[in-house]
Amino acid sequence: MAPGAGVRPGHVTMPRLYAILDVDVLGGLGRTPAWTPLHVCDAWLSAGVRLIQLRAKSFSSGAFLELADACVSRCRQAGAVCIINDRADIAAMSGADGVHVGQDDLSPTDVRVVAGPNAIVGWSTHDDDQVADATVQPVSYVAIGPVFGTHTKATGYGAVGLAQVTRAAVVVHAAGTPLVAIGGITLERAPQVLAAGADSVAVITDLLVASDLAGVQLRARTWVSAL
Repeated sequence: MAPGAGVRPGHVTMPRLYAILDVDVLGGLGRTPAWTPLHVCDAWLSAGVRLIQLRAKSFSSGAFLELADACVSRCRQAGAVCIINDRADIAAMSGADGVHVGQDDLSPTDVRVVAGPNAIVGWSTHDDDQVADATVQPVSYVAIGPVFGTHTKATGYGAVGLAQVTRAAVVVHAAGTPLVAIGGITLERAPQVLAAGADSVAVITDLLVASDLAGVQLRARTWVSAL
């Protein structure tokens, strides 16, 4: 079978909402009393979120693993998928469902050495050349972005726009791979991103706009219902 043909390694049916739990973003909100990552994880799962990526770039390995263990357990109980950002070793040790990596991280092939052949592996792309390369990599889904301007993560790339989402969708769908769009996506912008060809929208800050945890749960429920 040619590369990119048929069912991809670690195949997953992507939910429309791909929630990213970024502990650094959460810590910068200044909520009183402070929200822990597990508070937010619980609120999202209760609202019906069924895919959560855990991102903890500032955490030590030990602290990240402890948090990943707890998030994976909660997701498993809720029937949700848990993806770990960057750290294939943390994903493997915590029993997470998969790993998401960027262009400057471990290659998808190397991720599979650590996380295993059945792991869900996602890869960030930002332009046509990277999208084309992704179709011959052992990935389960491809991410494209930032679609709109975002201050959440410095990628070194400007906003790619909806036209790039459409071009990426044509290429990755032909390879049998889902497309996740990320970057500055709000509840109001999500429909046009999905209409451009994305299978899922990855969201960080727009899921955290409420002033309390009850509001966080309601916001997540609104997202799930809207998509």
